[in-house]
Amino acid sequence: MSVSGPKPDRVADNAGGDPTDPTGPTGRLTTWLAGTSLGEVPPSVRERAKHLLLDGIACALVGARLPVSRKGVEGVTALDNAGSAMLIGWGARTTSAPSAAMLNSSFIQGFELDDYHPLAPLHSNALVVPAMLAAVPHVGEVSGSRFLLGAILGYETGPRVGMALGGLEMISRGWHSGVVFGTHSAAVSAGTLYGLNAAGFEDALGMAATQSCGLMSAQFESMVKRMQHGFAARNGLTAAALAASGYVGIKRVFEREYGGFLSTFGEGHRPDAGQITAGLGVVWETERIAVKAYAAMGLLHAAIDAALHLRSEHKLTADQVERIEIDLPEAAYGHGGWRAVRPLEPIGAQMNVAYTVAVALIDGDVLIDQFAEERINRDDVWNLIDRTETRHEQAYDRLPVDERLTTRLRLTLKDGGVCEAVVRHPRGTGDRLLTNAEIVDKYRSLTHSVFSPGRQAAIESAVLGLEALDDISQLTALLTPAVRPALDEMGL
Repeated sequence: MSVSGPKPDRVADNAGGDPTDPTGPTGRLTTWLAGTSLGEVPPSVRERAKHLLLDGIACALVGARLPVSRKGVEGVTALDNAGSAMLIGWGARTTSAPSAAMLNSSFIQGFELDDYHPLAPLHSNALVVPAMLAAVPHVGEVSGSRFLLGAILGYETGPRVGMALGGLEMISRGWHSGVVFGTHSAAVSAGTLYGLNAAGFEDALGMAATQSCGLMSAQFESMVKRMQHGFAARNGLTAAALAASGYVGIKRVFEREYGGFLSTFGEGHRPDAGQITAGLGVVWETERIAVKAYAAMGLLHAAIDAALHLRSEHKLTADQVERIEIDLPEAAYGHGGWRAVRPLEPIGAQMNVAYTVAVALIDGDVLIDQFAEERINRDDVWNLIDRTETRHEQAYDRLPVDERLTTRLRLTLKDGGVCEAVVRHPRGTGDRLLTNAEIVDKYRSLTHSVFSPGRQAAIESAVLGLEALDDISQLTALLTPAVRPALDEMGL
């Protein structure tokens, strides 16, 4: 399959030659990145990637005009009002490429409905899509095939770096994990559009690594959690652009003993550099990325599944429940098991297991409606939160790595009865991945209120037929016009 890309002089500009050590993890990864064509990617992976892109775009279109997004746009464009980079769903409003990457990412993260990787927590679309959209005007004509390849290479890179750092362990240590290893996803995706060779990818990854950051305390009362993957998208884009110009980054950044990425972020926690290239080109992380069925932090989905199952199986109503006990693995407990205090902000509610279980039991759903401020602070949900105990179940931390989302929910009823459910693979993960058809349904459900049916259908067709697009501008032209505010349409 032929894949068009940037002008030849773009490729020649970056630091030519081979990776510093083609036998090390950095060298093996960058050689693979530079040498992989879209035709070498299995058809099922390409198809899944297009559906993942559709989900990310749906999240961006719904998130573009949220109140928190409006504040972000006003604040950033007041500081950075120069440039012609497009903002999804904002019409004529533009900014610089780095700022656009940051803001478009914040839209995707805007309502906690975007994808996540269950073993190495990051939100891939909030990294790869904004970085590539911002790079497009600077690299020459980009075909849909090249854009799709960039997305897949980004989907493959970030989770591998995350697993090398212990994956969920980063959340337990207080890092916003996806922002730490998300810079690499963004750098690789943007770097693919820039046409980087192996040495150029090494430079880009080295510069992306030195910009990694992110504190998980952003999940409480602040708005900045919505923006932090945007910092990684912006930083990865910058790294790719610098590498394309010949700017030399940190060489062998993953295996360096002093000041290297794994040795520093993984200090005292046994990082495993071998995870970066394990199964590369054979095992596809793209197919492991989870699409969310609920508008809450991914580590809470097992508890939500358990609550919805018990509610349905036992025909429960909230006034039957005397006590709620939730047993969680370390990452989920540290991230979502904290004691909620009233009043609770929407972002806090989406990160708190007691709230999400309570609202699942009462409403039978955990989507946009459940996180309106008026809904969050009603007495019915707080009556259940006050009856909830969360615990760290250490046995779950010793389970096989693909079962470390395991959660137990136990309900004691006022009549003395007890019901319990254990969920090992929440909906959207493992053997319960949302199907491609379900992702399309989610896209249609999320976006029907923000623009016309014709535009909705045109975006869906363009994304799912991405390889047929000669120029990705055919898609960006559909994403740019203003959208209606989703929450206003819902009366929230």
